[in-house]
Amino acid sequence: MIAQRSCFARDEAATMALGARLAARLQPGCVVFLHGDLGAGKTTLVRGLLQHLLPGQRVKSPTYTLVERYEIGALLILHLDLYRLGDPGELEFIGVREHLGHAALLVEWPQKAAGELPSPDLELWLSLHAGGREIRMQAHGERGAALLPNPTPDLDCS
Repeated sequence: MIAQRSCFARDEAATMALGARLAARLQPGCVVFLHGDLGAGKTTLVRGLLQHLLPGQRVKSPTYTLVERYEIGALLILHLDLYRLGDPGELEFIGVREHLGHAALLVEWPQKAAGELPSPDLELWLSLHAGGREIRMQAHGERGAALLPNPTPDLDCS
């Protein structure tokens, strides 16, 4: 089953709010791929998701470390930014594989991992458009479909 939705986030706050809505539906083992050019809002969306789950905690971008780890009760979240990944085999050295299947993965630049990651439950494509962000979502399977957010006044979805 493949489900799709497109949304328009009018500003950074709306992008973060979308992340918060995804956080409410995130489960152990979920894999979310985030696609988009530099500055498209991938990290902003993840920051909204993580700040919803960890209010008041500073959320760092893993641009240089490649992975940031967050534990929220029984839920382990790995936020990967693979922009600087030189070779897909490097994932072995940063300890991602040992968490596959039980950690939720939020992966920016997943194409850099070239088949080293599990298939995504949800893919998001973010792009700057008309003063805001266009966010296309494609869910793969029931777990991915369960992640899709419903429209709200600050997020116009179709």
